[in-house]
Amino acid sequence: MASQYEGYKSPLSTRYASREMQFLFSDQYKFSTWRKLWVWLAKAESSLGLEISEAQISEMEKEIHNIDFDAVAEEERLTRHDVMAHVHIFAKQCPTAAPVIHLGATSCFVGDNTDLIVLRDALQLLLPRIASVVSRLKQFAETYKDQPTLGFTHLQPAQLTTVGKRACLWIQDLLMDERALSRCEQDLRFRGVKGTTGTQASFLQLFNGDGKKVKQLDQLVTELAGFQKAYAVTGQTYTRKVDVEIVAALSSLGTSIHKMCSDLRILASRKELEEPFESTQIGSSAMPYKRNPMRSERCCALARHLITLFSNAANTHATQWLERTLDDSANRRITLSEAFLSADAALLTLLNISQGLVVYPKVIERHISQELPFMSAENIIMAMVKAGGDRQICHEKIRVLSQEAGAQVKQHGKDNDLVDRVRKDPYFAPILIQLDNILDARTFTGRASDQVDEFIADEVEPVLARYANALKVVQDVKLNI
Repeated sequence: MASQYEGYKSPLSTRYASREMQFLFSDQYKFSTWRKLWVWLAKAESSLGLEISEAQISEMEKEIHNIDFDAVAEEERLTRHDVMAHVHIFAKQCPTAAPVIHLGATSCFVGDNTDLIVLRDALQLLLPRIASVVSRLKQFAETYKDQPTLGFTHLQPAQLTTVGKRACLWIQDLLMDERALSRCEQDLRFRGVKGTTGTQASFLQLFNGDGKKVKQLDQLVTELAGFQKAYAVTGQTYTRKVDVEIVAALSSLGTSIHKMCSDLRILASRKELEEPFESTQIGSSAMPYKRNPMRSERCCALARHLITLFSNAANTHATQWLERTLDDSANRRITLSEAFLSADAALLTLLNISQGLVVYPKVIERHISQELPFMSAENIIMAMVKAGGDRQICHEKIRVLSQEAGAQVKQHGKDNDLVDRVRKDPYFAPILIQLDNILDARTFTGRASDQVDEFIADEVEPVLARYANALKVVQDVKLNI
């Protein structure tokens, strides 16, 4: 007998994704949903006059979750058809209902409609996770909205911003992802009861040419599945453009997560900010002192995979011929599940990070002190002009002193001593009393603090209000591995 360790297992299942998301893409959920669809179809057909008894429906309902997977696997080896294998085993369990199981339907009735149910449920699971991350980052932004820090352009020190303002940039991206995924969930429809090529011909025959009843049947099954609307037209399948839209939104979420966690990794390398680091955690097998940002690195790794999945969904839709081809099936089994499982895993890890971010203000202040003297040059010039100095003379004085200080930093590895050089130069005596105020980092952050308040009030709070109940039950996320 083969060891359980001798077969492939997806790391998304063994290490990363939540049990809730794994269950949505499990065989149990998938095939019990197939059986529910057969029950809903029978109920709707019965209500519209077909001879299907309550006893038959009741018999099917009792067996919805009682699936003999070994028997199904054996049957599929014989039939080479997954849907018919399940029909046969379900019929054996429900002998009275056997004649009416799958009545008038094609394989995509259970396959595609189940996929749409899973997509809906998976979106509804992910959206509160995004809101939870946003909620934590909102608290972080409020806490550090006044904390000056170096801004960076081209990864070079630039004008100051605040730690809280930078967090708002991450939040803004996530709000766009919430909007996109909400739209996907709201726009999602049911395939419904459409027949082999989408014409509903088999159902029209069942109801003796009564098109009105066929339309009613479509709507009844749609409502029983929890959808308000079905797609008005389909081929054999619902258009794979639906998958493109959803995976595109998930891939876009991946870009937001990657960007934020790349920022965290850069800041961790500067020792300004750290993700949670547990007391027993080992950063390196060779370098015991290291505190590697492994959570952020994991997020980036998962996000990169998530981003690449978009091309699968796009190419699958592009290559569907006429009413459908089966070359979508194997690809979608992998792409749809991995897109949601990767997003789920990345968001859970990101929530763990956002629940325990650590800021080191003293390190940030030291880095500011190394760069601020250069950035303050214009303010010093303006102060000298107000004190009666000549701008051009002052500019030349500052230029020369800045070059000298820059040489100390770059050529000799010393600290930036521009401020000391200004203090020692008699030319700047008229403004020495103002120098500390001129060099106050808080005067270089513009409206950053106000922007945080305005952004949270105008953009963040309205979104979080929609998830108020879900956010009440959010607990601290512990990563097992």
